[in-house]
Amino acid sequence: MNFEEVYEEFKIYAMKRHKKQSFITLSVDFNNHILPYFKGKNLVEITKNDIIAWQNNILDLNFSNSYNSKLYSFFCTFMKYCILCGYITDNLVLMVGNFPHKIEQKEHCIYTLSQFLKFRKNIDNYIYKSYFTFMYFYGTRPGETMALRFSDYSKGIIFINHNLQRKGTRELDTPKNIYSLRHFKINLFMRIILYRLKLSYIKSYGKGNDYFIFGGNKPLSPTTIDRIKMEAIKKSKLPYITQHEFRHSYCSRNIRKKVPIAAVAKSLGHGRISTTLDIYTH
Repeated sequence: MNFEEVYEEFKIYAMKRHKKQSFITLSVDFNNHILPYFKGKNLVEITKNDIIAWQNNILDLNFSNSYNSKLYSFFCTFMKYCILCGYITDNLVLMVGNFPHKIEQKEHCIYTLSQFLKFRKNIDNYIYKSYFTFMYFYGTRPGETMALRFSDYSKGIIFINHNLQRKGTRELDTPKNIYSLRHFKINLFMRIILYRLKLSYIKSYGKGNDYFIFGGNKPLSPTTIDRIKMEAIKKSKLPYITQHEFRHSYCSRNIRKKVPIAAVAKSLGHGRISTTLDIYTH
């Protein structure tokens, strides 16, 4: 069987078994970094040397360890599908093994409270100002924050039930994993912010309870969020920060406040405390 033909079959199989956004990301990675190396080859003619040559090419691109592992894992899944269908008998990718790990020094930018307040002061639009405030003080993922509707808010409690796809059709999806389904209380300051936002949407669009908390009739655009963030960073003369690093800031701030790590992990939607320690407590 031809590699591309089997891959078209596999996409139908994988689409049913992955979250939509995850499948889109994996497909892009496969199309860019796996398919070009094996296009035109017959599956049964692929050798271990071919897999090693592919790995060498990927290593030359100097991707991160985590990205290399993601490519390896998805390629393994593809090969398992090929075995399941009887096209091949051995998973050569698994036999060759994962990419060698290189020493990485991961650096993340976080904002202290004073830095964040300086950043926030330089955002004029109240909706975007509120969006960043929510992420900084509650540690939600960008997709989770954009997906929030007023129907996810009741009596001072926020329920994280959805994640918004940040690419493609931007549909509402389930959260990242089962641990991401969570709820937490918000303080009086944030309740006032949400109250003011809802009043402004009702004034603009009419009565309703299912407006997006940050956006109204539709969620905020990730590109516009990034543009406003960049403008505020420049005005504030602060280090560059990604949207996800507001989550890092939340975690680091709570650790410094001596909040138990188990409580921080739960609030972030982590299934294991080790995830919080390994990724966020830099």
